Amino acid sequence: MKKFLLYIIKIFLVVILISVLLDGIYTYVFMHSRDRGKVENVVNSYGNKYDVVILGSSRANNHFVAPMFEEKGLKTFNYGMSGGHLFEASLLLKLMIERKYEIKNVILEADLNLSSDHDAEGVSAKFLPYIHNSEIIKERFLDKGNFNELYYIPFYRYIKYDARIGFRETFFTLIHKKSRNLDEMGYYPLVGIENGNMKNNIVNLNPLPHNKYYEEIKSICKKNKINFIAVMTPMCENVVGMDYFDKVKKAYPEIHNYENVVVENKYFASCGHMNDTGARLFTARIIKDFFNN
Repeated sequence: MKKFLLYIIKIFLVVILISVLLDGIYTYVFMHSRDRGKVENVVNSYGNKYDVVILGSSRANNHFVAPMFEEKGLKTFNYGMSGGHLFEASLLLKLMIERKYEIKNVILEADLNLSSDHDAEGVSAKFLPYIHNSEIIKERFLDKGNFNELYYIPFYRYIKYDARIGFRETFFTLIHKKSRNLDEMGYYPLVGIENGNMKNNIVNLNPLPHNKYYEEIKSICKKNKINFIAVMTPMCENVVGMDYFDKVKKAYPEIHNYENVVVENKYFASCGHMNDTGARLFTARIIKDFFNN
């Protein structure tokens, strides 16, 4: 029995050692990369200067054509993240400020994502490789129910979120295999109508009366003298429940409502996402309204 227990203890110790080793290797890889994802691009950079930084979900990622801002002489990057919520947008901005970014304007896509103050688990996982190297990231995840496991159990976070930060992503990061995430200054164009869902029902969707991450972004901008521009972006003509945008305007009167600037289905790849043609029409209007001085 004694030998059996010693054998179990040895196996346990070996597993712990391997976990610590793998955790260190994976983390080292992510800490030395800037060319695959938007999170690592910010975490591993310092002192970038932008005239315009764009934040939000896929409705920012697919709607704001960053190269069009550049054509106007505005150094711009679209940090919108598909599937992301304001939880991730605000965390990304906090990291930029910590890394001494100089930003003149922040454009925030703030519409459907105002209805939630939870994280988008798949997207927030992209911050986890840096949880031991950033107090800001650590503090953001403190309220997560599984924080202790994520923080204290070596390699746990890489196993739990294998699809996002597991072996495949670590390997591609190691060999510096580029993704499309950073192409076109972060803008991800959708072409034509890509068999997307051209119907949407948002009748039961309601903006939170006080979205803490929206307020945090607004506060960060004010504190750092960044011009804050919050906008609602278009949806296709088939949407049911478009009074949601009126609810947003009532709760947050400073948010500019552009949901009806582009409406025809031919300008959408799916009901909530404009194709490249629609995005260019929309971006031209944003530039005209806010940057044509």
